[in-house]
Amino acid sequence: MAHQVCLGLLLGPQLALANGLPPPPSESSAVTDATLYLDLLVNQMPRAELVPVQQRAGRLFIASEVLTAAGISLPGVTQGEVALDAYAGLHADYDSANQRLLLQVPAAWLPLQRVGERGLYPASDARSSFGALLNYDVYLNDTDESGTYLAAWNELRLFDSWGTFSTTGQWRQAFNSAPQADTRQGFLRYDTTWRYTDEQRLLTIEAGDLVTGALPWTSSVRLGGLQLSRDFAARPDLVTYPLPAFAGEAAVPTSLDLFINGYKASTTDLQPGPYTLTNVPFINGAGEAVVVTTDALGRQVSTTLPFYVTSSLLGKGLSDFSLAAGSLRRDYGVRDFGYGTGVASASLRHGVSDSFTLEGHLESAEALALGGLGGNLRLGNFGVLNAALAQSRFDGEQGQQVALGYQYNSQRLGFSYQRLQRHGDYADLSRVDTPYTQLSKRSEQVTLSLNLERYGSLGAGYFDVQAGDGSRTRLLNLSWSRSLWGNSSLYLSANREIGESQWAMQAQLVIPFDLHGNLALSMERSQDGSRQQRVNYSRAVPVGGGIGFNLGYADGDREAYRQADATWRLQSVQLQAGTYGSSDAMTRWADASGSLVWMDAGLFAANRIDDAFVVVSTDGYADVPVRYENQLVGRTDRNGHLLVPYSSGYYRGKYEIDPMELSADVLAPQVEQRVAVRRGSGYLLEFPLKRVLAASIVLVDAQQNNLKLGSQVTHQQSGSLAVVGWDGLVYLENLSAHNTLQVELAEGGQCQVAFDLPEGQGPVPLIGPLVCQ
Repeated sequence: MAHQVCLGLLLGPQLALANGLPPPPSESSAVTDATLYLDLLVNQMPRAELVPVQQRAGRLFIASEVLTAAGISLPGVTQGEVALDAYAGLHADYDSANQRLLLQVPAAWLPLQRVGERGLYPASDARSSFGALLNYDVYLNDTDESGTYLAAWNELRLFDSWGTFSTTGQWRQAFNSAPQADTRQGFLRYDTTWRYTDEQRLLTIEAGDLVTGALPWTSSVRLGGLQLSRDFAARPDLVTYPLPAFAGEAAVPTSLDLFINGYKASTTDLQPGPYTLTNVPFINGAGEAVVVTTDALGRQVSTTLPFYVTSSLLGKGLSDFSLAAGSLRRDYGVRDFGYGTGVASASLRHGVSDSFTLEGHLESAEALALGGLGGNLRLGNFGVLNAALAQSRFDGEQGQQVALGYQYNSQRLGFSYQRLQRHGDYADLSRVDTPYTQLSKRSEQVTLSLNLERYGSLGAGYFDVQAGDGSRTRLLNLSWSRSLWGNSSLYLSANREIGESQWAMQAQLVIPFDLHGNLALSMERSQDGSRQQRVNYSRAVPVGGGIGFNLGYADGDREAYRQADATWRLQSVQLQAGTYGSSDAMTRWADASGSLVWMDAGLFAANRIDDAFVVVSTDGYADVPVRYENQLVGRTDRNGHLLVPYSSGYYRGKYEIDPMELSADVLAPQVEQRVAVRRGSGYLLEFPLKRVLAASIVLVDAQQNNLKLGSQVTHQQSGSLAVVGWDGLVYLENLSAHNTLQVELAEGGQCQVAFDLPEGQGPVPLIGPLVCQ
């Protein structure tokens, strides 16, 4: 009977045709109006779990909002319901077996993917704590001809969230000085400045002694006044110059490999759609990128794209500027306080596009007005052209300055040309207080470098300067260097002043003498024809501290020259001593340099701190190991402090403590922190450690039987809860000297027990058995 039913079902359509009746409806036509809930895949990528799809008369319809949510931008303005077969380029398949809707659309209809960021790493807020720092450098010099003197340079800084105040100076005292020697005595002030940086707006304001901002074709001067400037250094994670971007489209899920100059730089998984790739390594000069895309079937497409990167440009929309006003500094390094004419200066750089950066500069004083415009233009992949024109008027006399240059760099070739020409009586702020000085009339320089790979590196340079008095100096320089066996190297150079008949030449061979030192042999011939041979052996000071030294001897047509010095670097100070000179006049010297830091009521000594630093605090716990960037830098002192002196301003460094050597009753809620410290300041980084009074207690009832497993224990003083374990044992923390426990018995009922915490029985004593009544 079952076979007959199946046969009827199979033969039904044929029998109907034979009898002149219409066949039964097919599955697709039978369901002519239905709502389907399907998984949506766009270009083989899942976009949503379930979406409603209308099927009517064999056609599929979907709401435009569903397509928009899936990232599909249909051409034209579309609202409401969309027929999937109404758009050329859109192909839809209904997979009834798996209840899926498969859409294939042009890649241009899908969202743009941006791979790569301008930043190197995530930005973080910079911090600063109140403190003070004293950098010092004490130098003793004793010379046979000029006598003995003692000089002490110092820099004092005070810092907090309000900024950094610093002052520098030098104290000098001479002993047994010769009549012709420098007899200046006492203290001389150099610079006193307050500086504050707004990291969010990338702005720095300075008040006091400062150096004005400048462009490559302008000059800086020292002022006493105010300056507001853009400070990209406050965000070292930013890349300010334009990086190459590679654009394309992926029709299906794709893996993208980027090769830069033959080396693999990155691998990225792309979803279908257009993409822009900017995660290019931060390099300079000309290069070649190869973009290789691989789809799910293993099909590869390789595209080669040349590019040129230069840090002399600003990214599109970025601006760099400085505005300064004040009084010119007079007799710097001679007088403590010498200020003159009031002046103002302004410089601006703006990235008009990724290929052109506009530059502008203004200067003003009582008798001076100066203005100039310039720019840097990237010539495709063929280098960068820079030009500037400035006009000045000083004491009624006018002048012009024209600057022109070109640079090109690649893996094999480097070329640079710069020319600066001044006409008339051109003047800038450097002449305001010294009107009788003259700027150079013209300067020109050409440099060339060639990477000959296994044949070494070749360099050449030509320099031509015409001074304000009309004198002219022209120099030609040639050099060649090559690595030899191991880490040894050979260096040759020749210099000649055009117009002179002789060359000055030098040959130097550097040989690693052992694991720590280098032996250097050289021969020299000066322009007057005199010859000299030199031998030098040096050993660098180990990075973590230790002893290094330098020994040298030179002999030839001139008097023999001797040199010897040694350096001993400790964690708290660096000591140096040495001697140099000839048999007729020897000089002996000694030097001590370092830093003293006051923070958190503690005084710390370290090697000289030029930038930021961190003082790690462990709440008074001594001998705790501290790591900086995964390297052990020391242990906390008896007061629980350790100075970490080598931190870079605004760099987000990683600091860790190792709690494994702490006693069992000390908890460290936090063992790792990443912090960025403001430039020139310090930060107190606290790792709060907490001593926990704990004990293991055995509880029994009046019959000396262990309390049952699962009984609830409440510590009355702290409110903490615990559960009785096997053998009546319970572990409690946050105890006090006197303690009371309330117990809810597992079999019902309550009891109490009181006890005192014993001393001298270790961090977690075992107490009991205690009777709970």
